[in-house]
Amino acid sequence: MTQNHKQLFVHCVQVLNTYNVDTQSVEEHVNRYLKENGIFDESDQTFIVEVFSECVRYSNLMEVVLNGFYNKDGKTTLRSEQNLYHVICYLATFRLDELGMAHFRKFVSSQDINKMYRFLSFFLNERNLLTWIKDGWEKYYEHVFVQTSLLSPLQRWMPEIDDMLSMMKSTIDNRLKPKSRAGSVTETRPFNITQPRPRSIPVPEPIPKLKKHKPAPVTLYDKPVELEMIQRTKEANRRRAEERLMEASRLQYACANPNKSQKTKEIISNIIYEEESKIDFEKHKANPTPAFLTREVPVKMNTAQILREGKLYQQREEEIIKKLENLEAGAKDASDFLKWQSEMRQKDLEGKLADIERRRLEGKLSHEEAIFARQNLIKDNKQKVQEMKEETQQMMQEFLEKKFKEEKEMRNLVEETMQGHKNTKEATKKLKDYKRKIVQEVNEESKELMKQALEEAELEMRRKMELIHQIKAMEAVPIIRQKLVDLSESAGHGLLSEMSIAELRERVSLCKAAEIESEETRRDDILQNKEAKDQLLLNTLETISKHRLEQTRAAATRLETKKKSEPKKIELKDEKLTELQKRLEERKAQRMKERQSAKLGTKRSSADNRTRSLINQKKALEENRWRELELTQERAAKLMDGSLGKSKSASRLASNLVMT
Repeated sequence: MTQNHKQLFVHCVQVLNTYNVDTQSVEEHVNRYLKENGIFDESDQTFIVEVFSECVRYSNLMEVVLNGFYNKDGKTTLRSEQNLYHVICYLATFRLDELGMAHFRKFVSSQDINKMYRFLSFFLNERNLLTWIKDGWEKYYEHVFVQTSLLSPLQRWMPEIDDMLSMMKSTIDNRLKPKSRAGSVTETRPFNITQPRPRSIPVPEPIPKLKKHKPAPVTLYDKPVELEMIQRTKEANRRRAEERLMEASRLQYACANPNKSQKTKEIISNIIYEEESKIDFEKHKANPTPAFLTREVPVKMNTAQILREGKLYQQREEEIIKKLENLEAGAKDASDFLKWQSEMRQKDLEGKLADIERRRLEGKLSHEEAIFARQNLIKDNKQKVQEMKEETQQMMQEFLEKKFKEEKEMRNLVEETMQGHKNTKEATKKLKDYKRKIVQEVNEESKELMKQALEEAELEMRRKMELIHQIKAMEAVPIIRQKLVDLSESAGHGLLSEMSIAELRERVSLCKAAEIESEETRRDDILQNKEAKDQLLLNTLETISKHRLEQTRAAATRLETKKKSEPKKIELKDEKLTELQKRLEERKAQRMKERQSAKLGTKRSSADNRTRSLINQKKALEENRWRELELTQERAAKLMDGSLGKSKSASRLASNLVMT
């Protein structure tokens, strides 16, 4: 690590201060911060990135601690220092095992000792940790994770933490004894040996240039001439066929009916069918349908369906038994109440329908009134437009008068300024001389600065060359990469349940034997459960079949009663609705009178235009009809001339097209 503990801690706090959750992502913000502050060391970058990302991830846990601190012991502390406590809380809960007590103590001592002692004495108190902090953390994470990953590491480090807090308290109270100064240590001096010359950087070999490839010929992207010739012949043949069809349709007999009668068509079809039946010598006979397709197969039910349906019928039976018991005890029948309920629902439905009809009539009335209001608004707008035109004419006259006065004033100002320009020529000459002197001084200073910059660049290049030589020498040193493994020894990580590979293998063999015994016991239990389940399913199937037979009988009786009873139409009678209907008819009659009077006042030219448009529409419809007839004739001719003319299906298609 190139930076000390204080700098790393400050960077972690500043990253959290400048982070905005709504507009920035975690990776983008961290990378931007590292570039802006020039942190290029990999270990420093990884530490800052891990602390920031983990603080954002476990922000809910940290907020539980910080809210309790600000409500109890931290009432006088500033809210702007919240991220400082956020980082120290994260390091204590998640990174204490990785950092160790020495590094954690350095992070704490790099900040204000009063703030750190106040927060850590509150947070690392066992009473607070095991009561309300634990309950708050278990709202967001499971009990096992909180106990194993969060609380157990803190409890393990509690003795060292208590010693650190006692030391901090003694320093605050000025009771700490001053440390004895150590004696001066002898410093070794390097030998004055002649250093080797730096290696010369090899000149890079010139990159060989590739030969220019030949471009593809232009003819590669051109279409062949044969395709164009085929397309032209196709179009020419199509035009000739269309012309022939037009001539054939034009030269048809007007008096005679070219279409054959239905009787002749049936005779022709019968003849063709007989001839085709004589030709089919080895006709394939179709096999009859198998018996299992005609037979009704019962639907196989799933176990879940059987149990669900059985439970439903059981619940219904229990409800019926309860009703019968209540009736025996002296309860009343609900038939009167149901009759009253149906009557009340009918009344409510009539009221709703009356409200809907009333709203519809009110909507129509408001529409008619809106039409009248729109006509009145158009008249008012016309009057306002005339008034605006008169006002604009007056404003234009006033504007022209003002402009004429301003032009006179401008002429007077131009004459005065021309006299002032004569006196300014001498002042401009003096100003030019002064500027020339300033430019000469600036050029001399810039030359000196350029020399200094070149010298600094040469020094930097030398320093970089030295660093390159050192890196190459370090890379040339060989590294021993062999590791000897002993299966009977443990890894030496310092864990309580640490074992060697041989012990682990013995433990695995014992676990496998225990699993085999448990599997055998499970199999016996499963067989017993299956037998009980099958018996239960058989009982439920019997009950389901009985209930279904009863339901089919009940449905048949319901259908007969429904057919007998016919639904009655609802009649609405209301005085308000009749009044609204009368008002609406009066408004419509008034509007129709006004429209007729407006139509009589219009010119005769509109009527002529309408008749012309109707004639044009009629002509267009006739042309479309003739086009459709020509297309059907063309299709019929193609089918009759083709290879399918002999078959029965082709003759039917052609006859249908001719008929249409």
